[in-house]
Amino acid sequence: MTPKTKQAIPGKSGNLPVLTFTLLEDDYSIHRLSPQSEIPTVPAATAFSSITRTEEEVTIVCLSAIELKAEHTEPGWSVLKVIGPLDFSLTGILAGISMVLSDAEISLFALSTFDTDYFLVKSCKRDLAIKALTGAGYRFRP
Repeated sequence: MTPKTKQAIPGKSGNLPVLTFTLLEDDYSIHRLSPQSEIPTVPAATAFSSITRTEEEVTIVCLSAIELKAEHTEPGWSVLKVIGPLDFSLTGILAGISMVLSDAEISLFALSTFDTDYFLVKSCKRDLAIKALTGAGYRFRP
């Protein structure tokens, strides 16, 4: 058994500020398409979606209610959004949150935008993730 890593506590560890999350409603899915796939139109009226294209794949995150023709689909994710905007000079945000979730044995899928970060956790682990994060000093806004 390996020892747990020391958790970065917001507001007390270096320049890591006290961060506040909000939980996006609904369930989300992560889709993998081939790199040659035409990117489907994902409804713009949704609260959150993400499309990433690389040489190896196209990854789309969107509401589970939206059906896509994908090579692989991983359904059942909840989205925890860090309230931003976050300054680009801040360090340790992803590391601190990842550590807390890792110590609680919760896997994550992280995405960043210009203004903030999003953490997807399996919906069945959502409440445990919120408990672990609040226990580590992070806040949640309804």
